[in-house]
Order: sequence, then structure tokens, then C-alpha cells
Amino acid sequence: MNLLEIQNLQVSFDTSKVVNDVSFSIAAGEKFALVGESGSGKTVTALSILRLNQDAAYAGRILFEGQDILQRSEAAMRAVRGKDVAMIFQEPMTALNPLFTIGNQIAEGLMLHEGLSARIAALRAIELLDKTGIPEPQRRALSYPHQLSGGQRQRAMIAMALACKPKLLIADEPTTALDVTIQVQIVELLNQLQREENMAVLMITHDLNLVRHFADRVGVMEKGCLVEVAATRELFTAPRETYTRKLLASQPQQLVNTLNESAVPLLSAEHVRCTFDIKQGWFKTTPFVAVDDVSVQVRPGETLGIVGESGSGKTTLGLALLRLSSARVSGTIAFDGKPLNAMQSDALRPLRARMQIVFQDPFASLSPRRTIEQIVGEGLALHQPQLGAAGIRKAVADALLEVGLPPDIMARYPHEFSGGQRQRIAIARVLVLKPDLVLLDEPTSSLDVSVQQQVLQLLLELQKKYELAYIFISHDLAVIRAMAHRVMVMKDGKVVESGMTQAVLSQPTEAYTQRLLAASVYAAADEEATAVQA
Repeated sequence: MNLLEIQNLQVSFDTSKVVNDVSFSIAAGEKFALVGESGSGKTVTALSILRLNQDAAYAGRILFEGQDILQRSEAAMRAVRGKDVAMIFQEPMTALNPLFTIGNQIAEGLMLHEGLSARIAALRAIELLDKTGIPEPQRRALSYPHQLSGGQRQRAMIAMALACKPKLLIADEPTTALDVTIQVQIVELLNQLQREENMAVLMITHDLNLVRHFADRVGVMEKGCLVEVAATRELFTAPRETYTRKLLASQPQQLVNTLNESAVPLLSAEHVRCTFDIKQGWFKTTPFVAVDDVSVQVRPGETLGIVGESGSGKTTLGLALLRLSSARVSGTIAFDGKPLNAMQSDALRPLRARMQIVFQDPFASLSPRRTIEQIVGEGLALHQPQLGAAGIRKAVADALLEVGLPPDIMARYPHEFSGGQRQRIAIARVLVLKPDLVLLDEPTSSLDVSVQQQVLQLLLELQKKYELAYIFISHDLAVIRAMAHRVMVMKDGKVVESGMTQAVLSQPTEAYTQRLLAASVYAAADEEATAVQA
């Protein structure tokens, strides 16, 4: 008997049918991947297994160990969630409670489902954090979600999902926010646990290299329908459907514009140092240096890539350069010749329209109480009120079209969109102001491969048209190779290597850079071998 069997599943919200007649099964110990573009119904299908789709109408059957999930009471479902079936959610900020420490949130499931004491559960939580690659797990267990980087939050959520050793693990983009070395660790960890516990895994991802390396079978979804199911090797070597072939062909291509190296730098920073105070007990604090002696220059029309593992200081540096960091910042930072770190807030405000940021987590950065029109148009209302309501509305519609979204979504709210669609909305909010400098913090991490290519192409076209300068923070070295003119490699707050992108990524001189590159190509080597065999 299959562990999970989905038969003719249909999921509707009001009159909109978002999953249509989907059927597949997962055997005990099997690794099954669902792939497809953003909005294809992958996550809604997965959430249906735990009945977590709010206000959804279901039809069909979802059999888990022979029992129909759709017929179970809510009390019976609570016993299943987190114990027999666990889920790693795509966006950690929506799944982690901001009022409780990471350790308490992991320990909660152990205490509820396994009856462990608070002390034993706390020790197990530290062990799980250590297994998922979080440094200083004892200290991080006492941290709150906002005190961790995006990648560290994702790893903490993985630790929470694995705590009770579930029979089925639903992993919705589990490596989206993770750097390449941790991706390898997480995949190996999931493989190890799957073998030891005979755990089945339903993986939802847009990372086709991850699918190739991890899954036994793959299902491809398009517009709510399951269009193809095949063994992994068969799907990658001989896809049957046109849509599957299009997905497999959507990989980052070389997109770099010609750079005017004689141009005066738009942003210039020297010897930037960022320090936080870490609480040690009630009254004592210890300084923590997140960025140490970093110098940066970015010219108009240039893309500077910043890479490194999670917690290396990439985002802290980016926020400091735009005067958005809560850390104590020393050094000199100048934008268009103006000393940013010496300016008062009122004097800085007119420059804000020229310096914009696309945040890593779109759900956390988009107000849930505002419509898409209000979110995208907010900056225009503040910086260009002379446009008037009609002019702002037109500019919002044009910005949405530029990122591949129809203007008729303007009356809707962020929770009504998939993760990839929300990220496109976040990009539209920035582009509508036509800034001079954009900080892109993992802007394509939640996008599927085909939309990722569209967004990268869009960013390139806008850069060429308006001579935009980009600071591009990413753990995806393929994206950095495609987009960046120059690259900086960061580790523990320091720049360990920098230079022209092709030179650094082709012939790295530092051992750390070599390790990053080795981790990023582990699946590419497998892909190349498969292509040769084909």
C-alpha cells in the first residue's frame, strides 16, 4: 500500500478552481518532487494533505495510510500535523512565531507529540539546530526569528519539521533561502534521515538541479493540472510534454551589459564596519562585528554581486550602504558625492527615491493590510505626489506589466498570491520609482526558473535603459555569473576575494571561494554526465 495516494483532487476557492483532477501516489520511503511555475498549484496541492488551505472546497480523496484525510475531524488532523506529516514552509517568517525563541518553537512539538520534558526537549532542539548547520546552536536556540538571517530562519524551520521524525515530510522550497554549501548539507541530511527512518518526502521546488539530485520521481504541474509524471532520469533525458521541455530549458544565461569603467562611482564606501550588541544575561552585552573593514564602489550601469554563506554579513553590508541598518556603522559612505552617514534623516529622505531595495522575504516586506495598488503606488504618492491619483494608478499598472503581472490584480492583497508572484510585486514597487541604485537581496530566490529568467532579463533591460546600478546579493552563483560585472565574496563579515566576475568564478584564488564553487556545481556535474549519456 502507498503511504500517500491522491485521487482526482480538486481544490477551489469560491468559484476559482486552482487544482484540477490531480492524482499521484507516494510510497513509504520515496522521494517525490512537484515542479512547475509559480501559481501552478504545487503548494495548494501540498497544503491540502494537511488541510491547511483556508476557505478551500475539496473534492476527490487524499489517502494517508489508507485513511481519507478529507474525512477526518479537525482534532484527528491535529494529531497528524507535525507528527506523522510535517511541513517545511516556503517563507519562514510566516511559520515562525515572533514572540517565542527558536528553541522553544522546536521544543513545543517534541513536548506535545512525544511527551518530552522541557529540559530534554530543549537539548533535542539544540541538537537539531546543529544538524541543520546553524553555527553556535546553543546561542541561536535562545534567539528570536528576527535575530536570524533568512537562511538561518529556514534552517530552524527545517529542524522544527524533522523534530518528531515524520513518516511524510512535505518540503515547500526547503532550500530557497540557503547558500550553496548549506543546500548540499540539507539535501544530504534529508537523504540520511529518509534512509534511516524510511521517511517519504514530497519536495516542492523550482530548483531543477536539486530535483535531479534528490528525487526518485517527478510530477510537473501547469495551471492546476498534473501534466506529466515520470522517473527523474527519464523526465530529464526524455521529457514528453512541451511545457516540461520549456522548464528544463529555463536556466540563467549570460546577461551582463557593457560597463563604462571610466564613469564616476555612484556609490562609494570606505572601511565600513557594522557592530551589534549581543545580550549576555540581563545587563551585560557583548559586541558582535557583522561587517569588518569593507570598501565598495558601484558605478552607474554596474552590477556588483555579493556572495557568501548565510550569516556572512552580505545583507548587513547592503543595509548599511543604504543607511537602513540598525547596527552601529563606522567608515565613510557617499552616494552621488553626498556623505550618507553624515546626513540627518530629513536631509536623507529626498535621496530615498533614488536608492531602493528588494527584500529577500516578500511576505514580510509587503503590508498584509494594503492592496497591491496601494503597496506599489505608496512610493509615488510620497515622492511624486504631483502625478495625482490617475497618474499614480497608470504608473502602477505599467510597473506590474513590466514584471509580468496583469494590472487587474491591483485590488487584491499579498496573501492571495504565490511566493513568486509576491516577489514580482516587491520588484514592481521598487521599479515604479525609476531609482538610480537598487539593492537586490536574493530577488529571485523564490521564483521558478522560467520567471527567474524573465525577471533577470527585465532587470538587465531596465539597467541598460536607465543606467541603473545594482548591488546583487545572492547565494545562486549561476545568477551572479549571469548578472554581475564584479563580485565580492564575504566570509564572517570580511571580503576574502573580489574582482571581475568571470575571473573570480573561473579561477578563484581563495580556498573559501573554491569551496562555494564546488558546492554550487555538484548538481551541474551530474547534469553534464546525464547529457553526455543521453
